[in-house]
Amino acid sequence: MVQALQDALASIISALPKVVGFLLILIIGYIIAKIITKIISKVLTKVGFDRAVERGGVKKALDQSQYDASDILAKVVFYTIMLFVLSAAFGVFGDNPVSEFLAAIISYLPLVFVAIVIVVIASAIAAGAKALIQNSLGGLAYGTIIANAVSALILALGVIAALNQLNIAENVVNAVLYATLAAIVGIAIVAVGGGGIKTMSQRWELAAAKYDAE
Repeated sequence: MVQALQDALASIISALPKVVGFLLILIIGYIIAKIITKIISKVLTKVGFDRAVERGGVKKALDQSQYDASDILAKVVFYTIMLFVLSAAFGVFGDNPVSEFLAAIISYLPLVFVAIVIVVIASAIAAGAKALIQNSLGGLAYGTIIANAVSALILALGVIAALNQLNIAENVVNAVLYATLAAIVGIAIVAVGGGGIKTMSQRWELAAAKYDAE
């Protein structure tokens, strides 16, 4: 019994420097991450990052959030730094499952950042194309439809490119494509086959007449 207690006490004493090192790295890293986060948030606000992102078509999504674009990006940077801090802190204890897990997450982060950049750029291009088409074809009945279709297409391509960057595009895109095609075919069969042929014919005649007039 005495020997067991002595061994346990010796293990605790030998582990104390590692625990202290772990806590020091964690505390110092947390303080540094907080300082860097505040600096990044202020710099992004001053350079007009929020306005640029809102013009890119993300304004509606951010309206539902309590944070603006610069705050969100700053928080992403904060948690990224903390991942590195945690990895360094747990590294004090040598090889362990937690360090391996954090290393796997950190190695995946660059792909996530590139995917986010792709989505933001695609959103900005889609918003610009939509505004351009609406201003050019605003007097036509189908101008808004074309603008929305082009904007949706650009956003879809951006999302697909982002998913491809994350190495999950093929499975997701194929599943969505098959589901969409099945839904379209099903709706067409039910609408037309269920007594909608005459109605569809009338709609096409109205659309053709409006097209001829324009």
